[in-house]
Amino acid sequence: MRIARLFLLVLALALLALGAPVRVHAASPPAPYEIIVHPGNPAGVLDRRFCEDAFLKKVTAWPDGAAIRPVDLPPESPVRRSFTEYVLRRSVSAVKTYWQQRIFSGRDVPPPELDDEDQVVTYVLKHEGAVGYVSTSANLRGAKVILLQ
Repeated sequence: MRIARLFLLVLALALLALGAPVRVHAASPPAPYEIIVHPGNPAGVLDRRFCEDAFLKKVTAWPDGAAIRPVDLPPESPVRRSFTEYVLRRSVSAVKTYWQQRIFSGRDVPPPELDDEDQVVTYVLKHEGAVGYVSTSANLRGAKVILLQ
């Protein structure tokens, strides 16, 4: 990432030196998020890969045997985009394609997409095996924040 930025800077400076107009569009910073679980969940730290597998439903149970119930924000949410790109290592559209293939083949359905962070928190508080993500400014109402490693 640093090399790409450095290259763009050098390119912009070279174009400027030649008198060419330069437009720079900075990428928006990633939206900060927290991963939340039901307060009764014994986990305190999650491996990024385990979290990825949980949201893609490649793993369906917590280490204690409880069913994992992931929940998503809407596709247009900047928090979802940040979470998806970092944790799932894919774009939101790539995840949508993944789920379309799974649905078409009859293997599974995607996690529910709720309208807003308040609904995600409510879902997580209602279901013991739930895992979701919200912005760092969301009202957690007792949901437990999990660290990602």
